[in-house]
Amino acid sequence: MFVSGLELGLWVNQAKTEARACDIPNSELDWLLQELAGLDKLALRLESFKDLPKIELKLSLSELDRLWERRLQERVPVQYLTGVAHWRNFSLKVTPAVLIPRPETELLIDLAVGAVKSCSIDPTSCTIVKNGQDARSTTDEFSRGTGILPVPKQVIENGATSQSNPKSHWVDLGTGSGAIAIGLASELTNATVHAVDCSSEALAVARQNAENLGFGSRVNFYQGLWWEPLEFLKGKVSGMVSNPPYIPSSTVLTLQPEVLKHEPHLALDGGLDGLDCIRHLVNTAPDYLESGGVWLVEMMAGQAEQVAQMLQSHGSYAEVQIFSDLAGIDRFALAYRL
Repeated sequence: MFVSGLELGLWVNQAKTEARACDIPNSELDWLLQELAGLDKLALRLESFKDLPKIELKLSLSELDRLWERRLQERVPVQYLTGVAHWRNFSLKVTPAVLIPRPETELLIDLAVGAVKSCSIDPTSCTIVKNGQDARSTTDEFSRGTGILPVPKQVIENGATSQSNPKSHWVDLGTGSGAIAIGLASELTNATVHAVDCSSEALAVARQNAENLGFGSRVNFYQGLWWEPLEFLKGKVSGMVSNPPYIPSSTVLTLQPEVLKHEPHLALDGGLDGLDCIRHLVNTAPDYLESGGVWLVEMMAGQAEQVAQMLQSHGSYAEVQIFSDLAGIDRFALAYRL
């Protein structure tokens, strides 16, 4: 379907007026046009597209208008309208069967990579050593992340860190769109990634994303609850990464309409205190992680102290650490299996 730049420009002007009235940022309109009209950010910012004699749309102008009305009136997230979410350097297919991957979740991949990179501890002390420099005392009850990911002394002595295992198994529990699994596969090139979800609809999306992005042979998908399909990996997993449901049930009902009305509650609701799934992962992961295996999850603001205490008191983990997202919110918990 082709329209002139002038025609599209008139529609954009009207859409911007409607967006302001509904308190929706113009950036979402830009997103829609990038995906459905193939326009780049510069052309949209300068409005130079208005001078083009012909612009190809993926749908008619009237269909585009109906789509935008759904954003305005039904509060459908623009990612569901376009069927695409951009995450790290990937364009992922998304549907209402999967949670829209958030920018802050990208940091899980960076933390996982940091955990398997060169990092050592002087076995004669409790001081973290990186590149020959003392980094930070490890005597705190738990540590706040500084970009340095220490490996526990006990793990170093056992010689069983995932750093020493080039052919490793990593697990993404509650994979949804497959974003985390694909991110792990892209960075941990010697690892086999196992992705689990209880939703067959979500797994269909995740499989398609892995195939489309060239990771179909690197990521294995399983339907089931958490570790259940992975009995064959007991004691062999180098790292577990998860962005589980962590919002308290009562809080889910107060979320913005884009989330409450359109994103899967199964991926949001973490039970009475929001910690049901995280608590389960703390209790069950030791059976599957090898010594030195990484336990890494995303959590909600305000949950860091409780999650750290769970890990600390369990007795199966060392080097419990809390890392902040780019907004400074304590968002991630990392520990190593003893």
